[in-house]
Amino acid sequence: MNWSIRRLTHADSAQIAALADILIDCVEHGASVSFMLPFSRERALTFWQRVADDASAGKRALLIAEDDQGICGTVQLIFDLPENQPHRADLAKMLVHSRARRRGLGAALMRAAEDVARAENKTLLVLDAVTGGDGARLYEKLGWVRVGDVPNFALYPQGGFCSTTYFYRDLSK
Repeated sequence: MNWSIRRLTHADSAQIAALADILIDCVEHGASVSFMLPFSRERALTFWQRVADDASAGKRALLIAEDDQGICGTVQLIFDLPENQPHRADLAKMLVHSRARRRGLGAALMRAAEDVARAENKTLLVLDAVTGGDGARLYEKLGWVRVGDVPNFALYPQGGFCSTTYFYRDLSK
């Protein structure tokens, strides 16, 4: 599979619509990424417009992966943190469309996010993922350090509790 990854500082309506498609696909396939079913296109578009506004304002980095069918993956780095944490960012919403999974795209997005974080002089990244889920397995495989689990942290989109695992990545090494 051939793809390219780039940072968006301004997202147009077509890009926001494509990002909404990915989010809807992930939620409909059971990803616990803050949203519950039923999940409307309007809610997805509103979410991505807010992310795009933050990216334009420099509050976050929005990375997208594109293949010959369009946007197929995304990840964010949140920079808008308290003033005593200028050295770090939160990694959020690493999403890969179901048509592009299990081909190395998630790992490529994570490496690209780490590169952007370094370019922004961030030395520490933090994220959380469903305990034992595909994301958590990927982050461990990529060398992220597991901090611990929080039981009953969130709900799956269809209902039912899931635990979350916190990870960090020290980029200063």
